[in-house]
Parts: sequence; structure tokens; C-alpha cells
Amino acid sequence: MSSRSGVANLPLHGGRAPRWLFHRMVKLARVVVDSMIYEYGPAEFLSRISDPHWFQAFSCVLGFDWHSSGTTTTTCGALKTAINPEEHGIFIAGGKGRASRKTPQEIRDAGEIFPLSTSKLKKLVYSSKISAKIDNSCIQDGYQLYHHVFFLTERGDWAVVQQGMNESTRYARRYHWLSDSVDNYINEPHNGICCDLKQEKTLNMTSDMSFDSRQTSLDLILDNPQHLKKYFQKKIEVNVGQANLDLFCPELTLPSHHPVLDTDLSSREFEVLQNAWELQPESYEELISLKGMGPKKIRALALISDLVYGDQASWEDPVKYSFTHGGKDGFPYPVDREVYDHSIQTLRDAIQQARLEKKEGYLAIKRLESLLHAEN
Repeated sequence: MSSRSGVANLPLHGGRAPRWLFHRMVKLARVVVDSMIYEYGPAEFLSRISDPHWFQAFSCVLGFDWHSSGTTTTTCGALKTAINPEEHGIFIAGGKGRASRKTPQEIRDAGEIFPLSTSKLKKLVYSSKISAKIDNSCIQDGYQLYHHVFFLTERGDWAVVQQGMNESTRYARRYHWLSDSVDNYINEPHNGICCDLKQEKTLNMTSDMSFDSRQTSLDLILDNPQHLKKYFQKKIEVNVGQANLDLFCPELTLPSHHPVLDTDLSSREFEVLQNAWELQPESYEELISLKGMGPKKIRALALISDLVYGDQASWEDPVKYSFTHGGKDGFPYPVDREVYDHSIQTLRDAIQQARLEKKEGYLAIKRLESLLHAEN
């Protein structure tokens, strides 16, 4: 089974799926899932649903333009309605808005259907929570999560499809996770990211380049954050030539003076850091998992790690490549017919080859059967 996870970036169009279309989407989703599980099993379904490109193609097959509003939420909703856990061996928890907050309890409910131990269910709930925390707080790309769906199988394998909104650009960014490809929640958890909009400055604490910054952030807490008040509660003046000081990047770190940031934390926010010190987390993952450790405090610790110890975090958007043929309306750019035709031919060749191999295997079995009958 291949391992895929990543991010898709989508400009939004207005409107919602009419009831007559959604009714058909559920039916089509069910037969597609039936076929896939029959051929490959639930694990392959997770692998594909965690691939942002396959997911986008699937949503288009169900009835969406490639970037229509509701592509993610409605497709996941159709799947949640179509899939029967007892029949398919797959359970879907979560959804959009308030439904996303029900995910932990719904995962626990899966234990009444699947033979999953209490400890395994606890780990699944943690996987759901930490994936949301990381994409919302450790990757600070300007997208606020509002949709979270957790897929799990009767074996305890899982996948996540969650989406965030950037209110200023009206773009949505979709994040995909797959349990088989997650060796470490904190370090490079996404291994396939596609996007048409790359942010200039994105704090990415999951980058391998942020390893030292993560460790220093943890050390700052373990040493007692009281001595950090002088950094959190004052502004250091420097001319950076930009209004939004939250968009700090390492190129602005000048050797002659300190970088400017408003790192002022309220007394209540500072109590979170004090509580973290009292708990003495053993790892950065445990630190960011603590209640109240949101984007502002994670960013402040990363910046002070850079300021005091020179341990820089990554400020590169974790987007690897763009993947699309273009749009029928010329947006984001006209369809490249040569590339499109090449994709079609490649798929045709792959399917034809697979059919030939399957047929050759079948004929070989028939020849063996005939030989056995002849010997008898």
C-alpha cells in the first residue's frame, strides 16, 4: 500500500450542492467505495482518501467542478452517509464546524462496532487532536481549520481530511494525513503537498529545519518561563518596513540589533507557559499538545529561540508542487491540452497493461488446471 498525505489549496466558488445532487452523490460514493474495498480492502481506501489529488478527482466524479465551494465538506458528508462501518470496515467521525468537535466521542463510539481496545481508541483520539493542533498552530500559514474528518478502520489504521479557511484571500487549504506515513507527528508529517498559492512567510515548526528551534522552545519552558517575561512583555524597536509584524522571517534578523515582534502575552496566556513548566513536558510534541498552547505562544517561543540562541525555525510554506491541468473557465490558467492528452494516454496505457497482466495470470492458472487434469 502506498503512503500519501498532503495539502490541497482551493479557491472557493459560491453555492451549495442541491439536495437532488447530494442524494446521487451518496449513491455514487457508495458504489465507488464498494468497488474499491472489494478489490483492494479498507487500507487502500485510506491511502487514496489521504491523497489530495485522488480526493479532488473523486469529488469531481461525484459532481463538483474542481474548485467549487463544498468540494471537501460535501464529499466527506456524502462518504459519511454512504459508508456502513459494519459492512465496509470503515468508520468516519467528525465533519464541519460543530460536527468536528464531536470527533473524539465518535471515535470512542467506534469501539462499540470494531474490536478496538480502550488504549487503541485513546491513541486514535490523540491522533485526531494532534493532527488538528499541528495544522492549526505549528504550521502558521493563515488558514483557520473549520472542517475535520477522521477515517478509521477496524484494524485501527486511520486517515484525516481537514480544511482551513484564509479569510483575506478566500482560499481554502486542505490537509491530508495517513497513519502509515506518519513516523513522527512533529517532524515532516506531510509527505505530499500540492498548492496553487504559496505563502511568502509561513512559520513551519514541523519542518526538519525547525528541529533546533523545537528543542530550544521546549528547553525555554523546562528552565522556567518566568525569566522570559522581559521578552514577552516588551516590544523591541527595529525598522522592518512592514506593518504586520507577525509576518517575521529570518531575512529580517539583523546582527546589529534584535528583530521586532509584539510578543506581549496577557497574564492569562502567560499562565499557560507557567503551567507547562510545572508539568515539565518530555518532548516538543507533548508541549504543543498541552491545553492553551496555541499559535501565538508557539510562535513566541520559536522567535525567542531564534533571538536568544540563534536557533531559527523554518519560514517556508510546506508546499512542494502544484498539480492540475487547469480550469475549464481558464482559472487559474487555461487547460494545457498537450499535458491533458498525455495524462489520458498514460492512464490508458497503465489500465491496458494491468488488464493484460491480469488476463495472462488467468490464462496461466487455466493452463495449470488443464495440466493437472491431464496428469490425473
